[in-house]
Amino acid sequence: MTRNNRYDNNDGDGVETLHAPRRRRWILWSLAVAFVLFIVVPVGVAVAAYVTADVPEPEELVNKQVSNIYASDSTTELARIVPPEGNREQVNLDQIPESLRGAVLAAEDREFYTNPGFSVTGFARAVKGQITGDDSAGGGSTITQQYVKNAVVGNERSYERKLKELVISAKMANEWSKNDVLEAYLNTIYFGRNSYGVAAASEAYFGKPLAELVPAESAVLAASIQRPSQLDPWTNRAEAEQRWNYVLDGMVATGYLSQAERDAAVYPEVVDPALNQAYVEATGANGLIKNQVVAELEQIGITQEDLDTRGLRITTTIDIRNQNAAVDSVSRIFQGEDEKLRSAVVSIEPSNGAVRAYYGGDDAAGWDYANAPIQTGSTFKIYGLAAALQQGIPLATMYSSAPVTTGNVTVTNVGGNGCGYCTIAEALKRSHNTSFIRLEQDLENGSQDVADMAHALGMARSLPGYPSTLTENGGQPYEGIILGQYESRPFDQAIALATLSNEGVWHEPYFVEKVTTAENEVLYEHTPTTGQRRVSANVANNLMSAMAPIAAWSNQNQLAGGRESASKTGTTQLGDTGFNKDAWMIGSTPQLATAVWVGTVDNTPLLNYWGGNMYGSGLPAQIWKSTMDQSLEGKPFESFPAPQPLGFNNAPAPQYVPPAPGSTSRPVEEDPETEDPEGEPGEEEGAIEGGVPEIPGVPAPPPPPEQVEILPGISIPNIFN
Repeated sequence: MTRNNRYDNNDGDGVETLHAPRRRRWILWSLAVAFVLFIVVPVGVAVAAYVTADVPEPEELVNKQVSNIYASDSTTELARIVPPEGNREQVNLDQIPESLRGAVLAAEDREFYTNPGFSVTGFARAVKGQITGDDSAGGGSTITQQYVKNAVVGNERSYERKLKELVISAKMANEWSKNDVLEAYLNTIYFGRNSYGVAAASEAYFGKPLAELVPAESAVLAASIQRPSQLDPWTNRAEAEQRWNYVLDGMVATGYLSQAERDAAVYPEVVDPALNQAYVEATGANGLIKNQVVAELEQIGITQEDLDTRGLRITTTIDIRNQNAAVDSVSRIFQGEDEKLRSAVVSIEPSNGAVRAYYGGDDAAGWDYANAPIQTGSTFKIYGLAAALQQGIPLATMYSSAPVTTGNVTVTNVGGNGCGYCTIAEALKRSHNTSFIRLEQDLENGSQDVADMAHALGMARSLPGYPSTLTENGGQPYEGIILGQYESRPFDQAIALATLSNEGVWHEPYFVEKVTTAENEVLYEHTPTTGQRRVSANVANNLMSAMAPIAAWSNQNQLAGGRESASKTGTTQLGDTGFNKDAWMIGSTPQLATAVWVGTVDNTPLLNYWGGNMYGSGLPAQIWKSTMDQSLEGKPFESFPAPQPLGFNNAPAPQYVPPAPGSTSRPVEEDPETEDPEGEPGEEEGAIEGGVPEIPGVPAPPPPPEQVEILPGISIPNIFN
């Protein structure tokens, strides 16, 4: 009985108790294995890694390589991004203002002087991110870890790299004093603007020696460390100031700043980053291309650290023949002209959004006119006409060209020219202001429809200094928008024109085609997209048809061989001086859309070589024709799709027959003194700066037929589908 009880379990079957010793041995053995696998082995590996880890001195850790930017042929070098070895001034910790040390600690590691050099919780978050694929899960690195990552192990996202970072950080914390680590960090960390280390950053942001920094300026530098390019106050003041406030609050919490000093702090002004380009090797227009490329690289996740340490090969969309055509055309056509003249030329391939030529000026580190907001003159009439076509108003609609009064302003045409009653297509060719004011008044929402159409086709909705574009203090724009009252960039003009040339399908413009490292690892390659429809194909085709005669009409600037094009000129006036200040020619073929602007460096009168007013049909049209002819030489002649009838009366779209090559016929309304055929605003009574009347909105006309939504705020009548 006693023996049987020894084998019985609580259920009385005797089975489990019979095997209990064996089971206990199995559990103990399993625990021992688990202990070895999960405790002993990792600890052993960590100890071995710790013992063998090499912690070099700061000056031994520089590993910089030149990155190269190439044209689309992957051979022609446009620019080099040279690692800023010389843009780092080594300073001792006691030379760094206490406010700057405190600001950096408040921003990046408030427990720096008490932690062991690494953050276990940060490592756990990084591991979680690797397992889940959540890039936002990582973070929490100490200053020591940041220094080790930047100077030793790199920023590859892997368990091995993170473990190595932890081991070296722990060993560095034991071998170096905290002040040594902080000094090395402050001398090597990247602050943006090609500045490494606090001494270089002080000059780059404030143009002053390190010792002269005040706490508010120190906080600006510390705030930039998290995302140097994206938190530059010159381009992103709102986020930069938000981070700055976080840093100042941290300085109060850690005792580096009193609450009274915090309350009195005012966000300081920084210097223009364009003045801090010493470590970029590029000449002429290529320096401005480089700026666009680097900005796009940041958007796609290629960091400044990648540029400076991985020897990148960046292949761009820039077609070297197109680029040379733009640069050479400006240089040749400007010969003998006023030395104050400046120009911008942007060419975009409509079918994919690739930027094929980009010229914003000859100064590699200077002002980029291709990226500058400029009044657009009569080129903006095409966006008003696109809005009208979308609402069913056909090209054959007749409008009076007589003076028109709206509010207390009378709008006229240059020289009193007119066509009586003529089609809006004819009015576009002659660029009659009065006809287009009347057209705008027929739009469902007046001037707002012009702005909405321009935005839909690709005009930027905000620009530096312009939180909202094409608007009057956030409300409906004045009627002068259709005459070019508001500012847009040459870059935007090329984008919108490319959308129209692609039958209304917009592609996001881009510069970067492919990025590889020195080891031939592909970091990025552009993926073609189908684009987004922004307006009906037939609306775009009708507009291209209306623009077809203008190149020939504008001083015989039709393309070589009679190649078909669609274009528009534009001019704006310099206040009430009677002189002009901006002149435009924008035009395209199905293969290439090009926008050209000409103005002056100091906003003085825009004069041609004989001292007369310059118009869009002058130098801008010549530059446009030369650029397009050279870019398209040897390429097939392509035509825009034939437009179909549309609108309330289904009137057929006028068909354009190009003049015979070599024809010398001239338009009957052309001014022989200025050689300008178009009725540009500027010399008439009631004109304001920019050559457009400041006209408030007027009541909307009756609504058009039933609409079909394409994009928010952009609709087309069913008849167009």
